[in-house]
Amino acid sequence: MSTANIEFLAELQSVIRERRTSKADKSYTKTLFNRGVPFIAQKVGEEAVELAIAAVQGDNGRTISEAADLMYHMIVLLEASGLSLEDLATELAARHSD
Repeated sequence: MSTANIEFLAELQSVIRERRTSKADKSYTKTLFNRGVPFIAQKVGEEAVELAIAAVQGDNGRTISEAADLMYHMIVLLEASGLSLEDLATELAARHSD
């Protein structure tokens, strides 16, 4: 796995964070934040179900597309909840060390 690709997740998180606070931004991301955590959480659930269905059907193209959608919405949900990818990585690292 390329380090540049992993670093892109941090870049994406920064873009999401910027769009949250932008007054002029009329992006989909800003719309999600305006709708609130319950709406964002619902989108995460929808994307998770779509990912599971694609994987069960063995459709690798759709599986990776739905995984990307889920990851994007998950980062938005974390940001809306005052959390970050760093918090997620800390939790996963702690679990790995147990």
